[in-house]
Formats: sequence, structure tokens, C-alpha cells
Amino acid sequence: MKTKLLLIVWLIFPLLFACTSKEAQNKDNKYMYFISAKPESVGFSSNRLARLDTFLQQAVDRGDIPNAATFIVRKGKVVHYKAFGFRDIEKNIPLETTDIFRIASQSKAIISVALMTLYEEGRFWLDEPVSKYIPAFRNPTVLETFNPADSSYTVRPARSEITIRQLLNHTAGYPYDHPVYVKAGIPMLNSTDDITIEEVVNRLAALPLVHDPGEAFTYGLHTDIIGRLVEVLSSKSLDIYLKERIFDPLGMKDTYFYLPEEKKDRLVTLYEKPTIDSKLKVASSQLNQFFPVSGHKKYFSGGAGLVGTIEDYGRLCLMLLNGGEFNGQRILGRKTIEMMISNQIGNLAVWGSGNKFGLGFEIITEQGAAKIPGSVGSFKWGGAYATDYLIDPAEEMICLVYTNSMPNAFWQITHLYRPLIYQALED
Repeated sequence: MKTKLLLIVWLIFPLLFACTSKEAQNKDNKYMYFISAKPESVGFSSNRLARLDTFLQQAVDRGDIPNAATFIVRKGKVVHYKAFGFRDIEKNIPLETTDIFRIASQSKAIISVALMTLYEEGRFWLDEPVSKYIPAFRNPTVLETFNPADSSYTVRPARSEITIRQLLNHTAGYPYDHPVYVKAGIPMLNSTDDITIEEVVNRLAALPLVHDPGEAFTYGLHTDIIGRLVEVLSSKSLDIYLKERIFDPLGMKDTYFYLPEEKKDRLVTLYEKPTIDSKLKVASSQLNQFFPVSGHKKYFSGGAGLVGTIEDYGRLCLMLLNGGEFNGQRILGRKTIEMMISNQIGNLAVWGSGNKFGLGFEIITEQGAAKIPGSVGSFKWGGAYATDYLIDPAEEMICLVYTNSMPNAFWQITHLYRPLIYQALED
């Protein structure tokens, strides 16, 4: 009997030790996995946070938006993860939290992180010219005159080469949707054509900048170039590199450039509402509607081409909030992230907000926080189809809200959701 008892203890003890070790490990890293909790446990008022539910449901009921998904995490606890409205209004299919959205420019943070993983391996220096790695960018030019009647233009030599840092902070001078670029066939957001990012970036390199590198903050096509730079530096296609280095380690199992067949039914229908008085309807743009599931599926737009679930992006946000690590996987070093969320544009500003821009993110300043609630030092961006995220280190919080409507006159959804979250904080 004594021998049997010792044998049982000998078999069970390692299991008990393993469980205890895992529990201790999880306590050390509160971002190991998602834990749902009552809002009060992390300083929220449930009653006041319910105002967000009311706001989003009313927006759906009025026909301002087709749907909304939320994902709010504070101090490692999920306090708001809900779906409102419909994935497809015409078919009366309710939205689910696991549905897949077009995230447009939220792709930029992912691609910027990908490039910085290569930076941490010593593959490049931020202030090196892009032409060192993509020769087509040698001897850039600047647009001097432009004739809208026939799209003809003249150029002059740029005062300097374009650096990798200027691509990341959007001061290189490649805007979106310029007539010169449209005429040259540069896709703005995505493409179903038989083209690659290598072809498009080389074509873009031959076109003029709208100003000298570093002279102004000009939001635009820079992250598409970064995506190609990732391919050159890693010797892998962008989709494969993202999967291996970011998506798989973080558990972002539903984020893609192009959806596999078995997941395409979870893609939300894209709607449009051009004016606040117009009726919400299915988007007229077939390209924007179907690019994730149709066409040649070869164009990996780093600037706007990804689709995914709101939880997937929440994993990326928690990795950034947690100094580069989530789910036991380290993607970046904490000092690299500190650099990425520091002011990289000097005295320039992000449009009229007074905010700054880092290496892939808008950074909220005191001036910006005076306009919309949010802690100084928080960082954020959004997407053209009406998605938005905010990472607030001071409050240990991430806030995401998604819908898919473009054009969308009810742009307030990505502004008003922030006051509705911050007003619910009680600690």
C-alpha cells in the first residue's frame, strides 16, 4: 500500500508543479490570453459603459451604420466585446464578433511592425536611403507644375533621397489618389488585377513626389513601399512573412490579404452612406466589396489590403501595449516600441489635430487630448472603411470599434466611441 501511495504521488507531483508554474507565469504576464471580467473589476462603471451599447444600437437602428463590433480591454481584462447590427442587412444575418472586416489603413501598423522586426535583426538603418534596397527609388523628383486638363506635369530633382524613416512617418511625399498616380495605374487601396506589389512600387518610384522628402506630413502610399521593402529584406512574399512572424505567433488566425474559401462567408457586406440624409445601401464599388475574395489575389497592399476580425487586431494591440509580447510570444523589444511611439515628425503635425506621428502610429499630444478624450502618449490609427483603434498605456487599455461602410457620412462613430469609453472610467 505504501509503495502504491508513493507511486501515485510520484506520478501526480510533476503535474501539480506544472500547473502551479503555469499559473505563476500567467500572473507575471497579464496579457498571456484574454480573460473576460466585470467592468468594475478594472475600474469601469457597467452602467456608464452601457451608454456605448445604446449609442451603437441607435446608430444601427437609424441606418447610420450597418453594424458595429467592439473590443475593449483594460488591465488585461476584456470588458466589452460585442456585436451590433447585421453582417448582411438584406439577408437579415446578424453580426457576430467573429465576423471579418476590411481594415484598410489599420494594415499599416502591422506592416510597420513587420519592418521593425527586420530592423531588430540589423538588416537596415532607418536613415538609409530606400534606393539602397529598391534601386528604382534612386534620384527622386518633385512635382513642379501640373495641368489638370491633360494630367501633364513637370518635375525637378528632389533635394535629397527618400529614407526608410520618412516612409514610416509619412513625410516622404507620396500622397493618396493624386491624378498623376491615378493615370499611372497606382492602386489606392487594393486591386484584383494581375499585378504584384513589386510592379506597383517600381512604377510609383518613377513618379514625382509632391514635396521634398521630410518637408511635410503627407499621408499616403508609403506603407505599400514598406511592404515591398519587407519582401526585399526577408526574401519572402509579404503574406508569408506576416503569417510566420506576426499572425501565427500572436494567434491572429483570421487575418489575411485574401480569405480562404472556408472563411469568405464571414466577410461582412460593405455598405455606403454618402450623406447623412442618404439611405444606407450596399456599396456600389465592386472592387472594395469583393477584393478579399475575388480576382488574381496577387497584390499584397501593405497600406490598405488586410482583412480580419476585431479580436485578431486586439491581439496586435495588446502586444504593443505590453512592450512587444503577447501570448508568450515576443514580436518586438520594448525599446523598439518606445521609439515607434515617439514623435518622429518634429514640428509637423497630423493634419489639424496637433498630434504627432511616430513610426506607423499617430501619437496623442496634450493638444490632441484636449479635443477628444485620451491620455497623452496614447497611439492610434484607423481605416477608410470605418474601423478604429486606440492604445492607451497610461490607462493600460486598448479600445477598438469596427464597422464597414464607405463612403460613410456617419464618421462620428470613430470619434464619439472614445468619449463613451473614457466617461465610464471610475478609478
